[in-house]
Amino acid sequence: MSLYCDVSLPVPLDTPFTYALPLTLQHRVQPGCRVIVPFGARKLTGVVLECHDRRPEVEARGVLRLVDEEPALSPELLQLGLWIAEYYCAPPGETLRSMLPLTSDVRTGKVISLTPAGQEAARQMPILTEAEDPVAQVLHVLERRPLSETALKKKLPLAAGAIRSLERKGYVAIERLQLVRDPLRSRDGRLMVELEPGGALSAKLSGAEKRLLDFLALNPGGHELVPLEENVKGSAPAARRLAKAGAVRLWKVPGEQAVPFAPISRPVLNAEQQVALDSIRASLASDRFHTFLLHGITGSGKTEVYMHAIEATLELDKSALLLVPEIALTPAMAGHFYGRFGDSVAILHSAFTDLERAEQWRRIRRGQSRVVVGTRSGVFAPVENLGLIVVDEEHDQSYKQEEAPRYHGRDVAIVRAQRAGATVVLGSATPGLESRYNATRGKYTLLELRERIEKRPLPAVELIDMRLEFLETRQQSLFSRRLMQAIEARLDAGEQVMMLLNRRGFSTFVACRSCGARVECRNCSVTLTYHRREQRLLCHYCDYAAPVPKVCPKCESEHIYFLGSGSEKVEETLHQAFPRARIARLDRDTVGGRRQYESILSGFRERSFDILVGTQMIAKGHDIPNVTLVGVVSADVGLGLPDFRAAERTFQLLTQVAGRAGRGDLPGQVLIQTINPDHYAIRFAAAQNYQGFYEKELNFRRQLHYPPFSAMANILVRSEKMEEALKLSGMLGRHLLSPPENVKVLGPATAPVARLKAEHRFQFLIKSSSRRTLAELLRGIRRFAEEYRWPATALVIDVDPLSLM
Repeated sequence: MSLYCDVSLPVPLDTPFTYALPLTLQHRVQPGCRVIVPFGARKLTGVVLECHDRRPEVEARGVLRLVDEEPALSPELLQLGLWIAEYYCAPPGETLRSMLPLTSDVRTGKVISLTPAGQEAARQMPILTEAEDPVAQVLHVLERRPLSETALKKKLPLAAGAIRSLERKGYVAIERLQLVRDPLRSRDGRLMVELEPGGALSAKLSGAEKRLLDFLALNPGGHELVPLEENVKGSAPAARRLAKAGAVRLWKVPGEQAVPFAPISRPVLNAEQQVALDSIRASLASDRFHTFLLHGITGSGKTEVYMHAIEATLELDKSALLLVPEIALTPAMAGHFYGRFGDSVAILHSAFTDLERAEQWRRIRRGQSRVVVGTRSGVFAPVENLGLIVVDEEHDQSYKQEEAPRYHGRDVAIVRAQRAGATVVLGSATPGLESRYNATRGKYTLLELRERIEKRPLPAVELIDMRLEFLETRQQSLFSRRLMQAIEARLDAGEQVMMLLNRRGFSTFVACRSCGARVECRNCSVTLTYHRREQRLLCHYCDYAAPVPKVCPKCESEHIYFLGSGSEKVEETLHQAFPRARIARLDRDTVGGRRQYESILSGFRERSFDILVGTQMIAKGHDIPNVTLVGVVSADVGLGLPDFRAAERTFQLLTQVAGRAGRGDLPGQVLIQTINPDHYAIRFAAAQNYQGFYEKELNFRRQLHYPPFSAMANILVRSEKMEEALKLSGMLGRHLLSPPENVKVLGPATAPVARLKAEHRFQFLIKSSSRRTLAELLRGIRRFAEEYRWPATALVIDVDPLSLM
């Protein structure tokens, strides 16, 4: 029994807060449980870190409510969360909250009541009709009793503005609540009911309540409530009322997941796949931590190695976790795993609703699902007896979280496996440089798949120099003659084509021929992109939209013109060139959710479309046998960005999209249009020579002391006011004038995107040969910001950044 508990709250502070435990909770609260506690005028949900009897120096406020009877985070996951907070310089409370997909368990709300001054004002104000002053209406409604904000707005549609006005005057008090949802109302499991022996009965019973009690008396034992509705109409609400009165007992039993799936055959592995699997099996049997880098060319059968490794894990009575990039976890892929492993599979995807994610999470915690397939946050799945973690497409940028905590899913997976004594398999056709370097140094074991399954050939890749194309045709064309001929030939043969341009919209920007001004976003220092279908200009950073101007906003000239090309323009140009072709486009503008994404992909897979146009979304792991031609409209997109990873990302994207061609019985061809045919990233991608690119890029990184030859952090100082951003970045610059030995500080400098989402941004890049020294320096920066009371959002620390934009 403990008297106090330390709670980590989702606030931008590192320290936990000590709360007193009421007598009723002293035996029930454990580390890892969530509790609702007062924090200033608010009520917040936090995670208990420790229970103890140490009396704090100041009087502790009491815990209000226990959310979880069993810890939501196991000791292993709790320690993992605290490691993430320390390593990535993130507040522990925000980190722990991001690990739990259980936001649907706690609902927030506001209760509005009149203050004494408000009650006096209500008494003095004459009663008005509904058509008159909404402030008076709110006062008179609240005079009767306090109401929730939702109920008040439902009663008075104009209440929102009136509430703000009354709060400023001190006439209303707003209490922020956090309430635990009734677990019996969740869709997780089956709700059962039975007669409570000796339960008290009210003299006044409704007809449904009488019928339910009669049925339960005649049929002793537990009954599932939903089917019971067929025999006793109105049984569900009647059961809830009777349960409150103590006449019946309600409880939940775990529900079985009903997922339609067809069993999938188990292919025989080739020699290279078998060698890789044998190495993984040996590691699994040893019960010791080990990391493998599975480097297999596109179409070499890496997924089948994963499947066999998961089967080997289950045979050892252990659990397996497979992480995949966000865009790759389609219903088709999920169905593939259901077909292989049945209902022991759980899927964790950010596109699911809060309730769906929570239900899957609980199935995993109960041990019903021993195979978990998830995106980045799936690394926190409450898997017991973890034996294997597979990270597919380990190089993918989507494994890096964009908001705090800015963790990398791949690296967290390795740390979790290390603590659990599990095996890790990192798979990719284009491994990240850091991963391949770790394999070269012996930190990881390298497994290679050098051939495609069934000895299918790699597609033939051809570079098309668009500079020569212009000199020969004297026309600025989106497609070269060679690419147009190849598309026509494939369409005539009844084969399918993929076209990549990694840029959304129709035109990249809109400019004035008279003064040269470009139409820019009002919140960001970037030009707006023209989207023709919606007839609007759109910012791809903050989603600000504006109508297409008829005259220049600066000089009022009518000479407006559109420059650059995006995937929408590619689609329209193809429609004009091949009017009979069935063309689909796959990018963020055509995909509003996972169902639309899968609908377009499945339509293309079933040959409902001849050509699929898209951004990088079409390059990720799709296996469509009838695709024999892949065209890259411009390989140069992204190559000139001020980011040391620009060449690596270009090489990976071109290699991945090239791998979509020739995955069936027919040979594939890839045509890459470029104005930089001599750039090493493009040349090595065309040659499908990963080793050549790796050595060239590694030499560049070594000379400039970029990762993997240094530990690195990107520091952003930001503010909506330019003067404050300059002042804060200057303060931090002076603080870093004398960095520790083996640390190099670059900056402050204006960030590549100087203004983003209405905030001005200045950047520091910090490189160190010692990760420990870098971590100490970053902790010092956070202490510096706290000491000088910087705004909570002014400082952003990104450890091991994947993007410097």
